[in-house]
Amino acid sequence: MGSCKFSTFSFLCLIIVLIVVSGEESPQLVKDRISLLSFASGIVLDPEGALESWNSSSNRVCHWTGVKCDNASDHVTQLDLSGLSLHGRISPVLANLSSLLVLDLSRNFFEGHIPAELGYLFRLRQLSLSWNLLGGNIPEELGFLHQLVYLDLGSNRLAGDIPAPLFCNGSFSLEYMDLSNNSLTGKIPLKNECELSALRFLLLWSNRLVGRVPRALSKSTNLKWLDLESNMLTGELPSEIVRKMPKLQFLYLSYNDFVSHDGNTNLEPFFASLVNSSDLQELELAGNNLRGEIPPIIGDLSVNFLQIHLDENLLYGSIPPHISNLVNLTLLNLSSNLLNGTIPLELCLMEKLERVYLSNNSLSGEIPAALANISHLGLLDLSKNKLTGPVPDSFANLSQLRRLLLHENQLSGTIPPSLGQCVNLEILDLSRNEISGIIPSEVAGLRSLKLYLNLSSNHLHGPLPLELSKMDMVLAIDLSSNNLSGSIPPQLGSCIALEHLNLSGNVLEGLLPATIGQLPYLKELDVSSNQLSGKIPQSLEASPTLKHLNFSFNKFSGNASNKGAFSSLTMDSFLGNEGLCGEIKGMPICQRKHAHHSFILPVLLSLFATTILCIFACSLALSSRFRRKSVIFNRGDLEEDVDTETKDLKHPRVSHRQLIEATGGFSSSSLIGSGQFGHVYKGVLQDSTRIAVKVLVIVIRQMIQCPLAQPMDCCVDLSATLPLSTEWERVLQRKEMFSVLESSC
Repeated sequence: MGSCKFSTFSFLCLIIVLIVVSGEESPQLVKDRISLLSFASGIVLDPEGALESWNSSSNRVCHWTGVKCDNASDHVTQLDLSGLSLHGRISPVLANLSSLLVLDLSRNFFEGHIPAELGYLFRLRQLSLSWNLLGGNIPEELGFLHQLVYLDLGSNRLAGDIPAPLFCNGSFSLEYMDLSNNSLTGKIPLKNECELSALRFLLLWSNRLVGRVPRALSKSTNLKWLDLESNMLTGELPSEIVRKMPKLQFLYLSYNDFVSHDGNTNLEPFFASLVNSSDLQELELAGNNLRGEIPPIIGDLSVNFLQIHLDENLLYGSIPPHISNLVNLTLLNLSSNLLNGTIPLELCLMEKLERVYLSNNSLSGEIPAALANISHLGLLDLSKNKLTGPVPDSFANLSQLRRLLLHENQLSGTIPPSLGQCVNLEILDLSRNEISGIIPSEVAGLRSLKLYLNLSSNHLHGPLPLELSKMDMVLAIDLSSNNLSGSIPPQLGSCIALEHLNLSGNVLEGLLPATIGQLPYLKELDVSSNQLSGKIPQSLEASPTLKHLNFSFNKFSGNASNKGAFSSLTMDSFLGNEGLCGEIKGMPICQRKHAHHSFILPVLLSLFATTILCIFACSLALSSRFRRKSVIFNRGDLEEDVDTETKDLKHPRVSHRQLIEATGGFSSSSLIGSGQFGHVYKGVLQDSTRIAVKVLVIVIRQMIQCPLAQPMDCCVDLSATLPLSTEWERVLQRKEMFSVLESSC
C-alpha cells in the first residue's frame, strides 16, 4: 500500500468492528488498539506500506508492524516504527498507551510539535524521535519521565531553550541524552544541586548554546561520551570537569569559543586533566582559537588514544617529539595553526597512523623519507607550508596511500616515477611548487586516481603523456601554469569521468581535439594562454554539461557561436584570438557568404575581359602570319615596303641578340620602370647608342605566346625572350622579328 490515511468514517467502522473481535482481546488491548488507530489517522503517507497490517481487523494488535505486547499484562509495551519513511504528525493519543516502555519513531518525516502529553507515559524508558522534521520547543513535561533511560530528540528543527526539568527534575536513571543538530538556544540548564550520576552519553552538538560548561556536570562521573561541538560555549577549557571523568572515551569540544589557561597561553593544565582518563580514544579541540604550545605531556595520554584534532587554532612552536608515545594513534590533525620547525622524525615511528594533517602551518625543512615506514598511511597532507627539497622517492612503499597533498610548498626536483607504484592513490596534488622535469608516464598512468590530479604552477615541461588517457575515473585534471608543449592528445577523450580540465598557461599548440567536447560529464574547460590554433570544435558547443569555458589568448580562428554551451559565455572567454568572429557580444561579426560573391564578381569579369583580349590578339597574330605568307610570293614588294618603312622611321635595325647584350640579359640592374603592361629597361648598344626597351608582359604574351597555328610546346614568351621597342606595333611586322619567332618554333 502506497499510502495510509484513515478517514473519520473508516475509523468509526473499525471501532464498530472491535465489538466483534473484543472477545478475542482483553479490554486493555482493545483500548490500546483504538489509541494506535487514532495515531495512524495522523499518518498521511506510508510509502513502504508498513502499516498495512494495521488495516486488518482480523489481526491481533500485538501482531501489527512495530507493535509488541507484554503477554503477562496483555498491554502494548513497545511501538517501534523507526526508519519507515512515514509522513504525518504525532498524535497526543499515544499517551493512552499507559504501559508503553519504548517509543521509537526515529528516521521518519513527522512534522509539527512534540506532544506534551508524552510526558504522561510514566513507565517510558526509551523515547527516540530523532531524524524527523519536528519543530517548536521541547515540552517541559518530558522532564517528568522519571524512569527514562534513553532520550534522543536529535536532528530535528527544535528551537528555544532546553527545559530545566529535562536535566534537573528528570530521571536519575537517564544514561543517554541526545539533543544535537537542532537550533536550541540558551545555557545548558544543569544547576549545582542537580545530579545526573547515571549519565554516560551527553550529545548537544550543533546547536546555539551559550555560556560555560556547567560545573555540576562533573558529578556525571560515569560519562563516556561528551559532545558539545559546534555551539557558542565560552570560558576556559573545562579541565576541572573532565578531570573527574575517568571513564571518558570521546571528548568533542571543537568549534566553540573556549580559551586555554593563563589568558589563553597555556594548554598544559587541560592535557594534564586528561591523563587519568585511561580509556580516552578521541579528543577534538579544533576551531577554538586556542593559543599556546602543544605541551610534551600530550605524550602521557592514554595508550588507547586513537584520534586527536587540534586544527584551526593559534598553536605555535614545534611539534613535540613526545607525541610519538601515542603508539596507537591513527589520526593526527594539527593543520591550520602557527606551528614551525621541522617534521619530527619521531613521527615516523607511529606505525599505526592512517591520516596525518599538518597543512597550513610554517613547517620547514625536507619531507622525511622515513614517513614511508608508516605502512598504513592512507592520507598525508603537508600542504601550505615552507617545505623544501624533493618529493621522497620512498613514498613508493606507501601501498595504502590514497591522498597525497603536498601543494603550496617550495619543493623542487622532479616528480618521482616511483609514485606510479602507489596503486591506490586517489588524489595527487603537487601544485604551486618548484618541481621541474616531465610528467612521468608512470604517474600519468595511475588508473586509481578517482578525484583529481593537480600538477599546476610548477616548471614542468615536455608533452602531455598519452598515459593520461588511462585515468578513466578521475574527476579533475589541472596541469595549468607550466611549460608543457606539443599538442593535446585526442586520447584524453577516454577520461570519461572527467568534469574539470585545466590546461591553461602552457605552450600547447595544434588543434583542440573534438574528443574533449564529447566527454559526457565535462563541466569546466580552460585552455587559455596557449598557442592552440584552428577552429573551436563544434562538439564543445553541443556539450550538454559544459558550464565554464575559457579559450582566451590562443590562435583560434573561425566562427564562435552563441548557442548551446556557448550561450552563457562572454567575450572574456575568447579574448586574444584575432581570427575568431561570431555573435558573442564584443566579437567581430563574421562575413556572410554573399560578401564573398561581391569579391568573386570582379574576378570573373576580369577573366572574361582577358579572354576577349586573348581572342582578339590571337586573331591579330594570325592575320600577321597570313600577310607574311602572302608576301613570300612577291619578295620584291616586301623588300620595297621594308625599305620604305625604314626610311620613314629612321631607326636602325636592332636584333634580339643585340637587345639582350645591351641590357645585360634584361637584368634587374637595368630596370628603370614598370607598369601595368610591362617593364622598361635601359641599355647601350655596341656603337655606344643608348636605348630604352619596353617589355610588354600581358598584351604581347597573349598575342605571341600562343598562336593558334602552332602547337602549345612551340609557343614563345616574348615578355621573357623578345623585348620590344616603344614602337612595338611596327617592329612586330618586320621580317627579322618574325624570323626570330620562326626559328624559335
